Amino acid sequence: MRTRPHPPARATTGFTLVEVLVALMIMAVLSTMAWRGIDGIVRARDISKAQLDRSLRLNTVMAQWEQDLSALQDSAVAPALSFDGSTLRMVRRTADGLQLVAWSLRGTQWLRWTGPVVTRVVDLRESLMRSQQLLGDEPGQLLLLEGVTGLQVEFFRGNSWTNAQSDGDLRPAAGEGTARPRELPPSGVRLVLAFGEQRLTRDLVLAPQMP
Repeated sequence: MRTRPHPPARATTGFTLVEVLVALMIMAVLSTMAWRGIDGIVRARDISKAQLDRSLRLNTVMAQWEQDLSALQDSAVAPALSFDGSTLRMVRRTADGLQLVAWSLRGTQWLRWTGPVVTRVVDLRESLMRSQQLLGDEPGQLLLLEGVTGLQVEFFRGNSWTNAQSDGDLRPAAGEGTARPRELPPSGVRLVLAFGEQRLTRDLVLAPQMP
């Protein structure tokens, strides 16, 4: 009886250990490159978002700054605008009376304090005294910006920008007696904020004050 010949054995196929290791190494390199690319995209997105948020916040703060200055009100009790090197105080009019507002730099924080709206001379004087004793944690104190490394304010007087702490033109006192001449408000305010090496300058023309 004849026996049927067995079919030839198939050659075994597969990867050698060296090939597997090379493939794994290539996949690891590609994964690392992909991760670095994704990480760079995420970092760039976060930086752009932070810059956009800061720009929007800065625009909001500047809008409030201009709104306060546009509502200045000269009075015989407190100067409409005064600066002591770190704090700019202003008296602004509201629908219900007068309000004293203080913009101050403490450390690297720019703060805005608002006193109550008042209609009596004694209350406005009290707000002025309180604004000179601010510590930074009083009611009505609002943190505007952080990272401010410098603050400079100039007033436009006599067709030129001058130091806001220097004496300005005096307005003659109305009538006789013990009334003292009051300093005329400037016709413009220049604000210079420093953020490290960067500078932001904002000029604003003020409306004339009625005597």
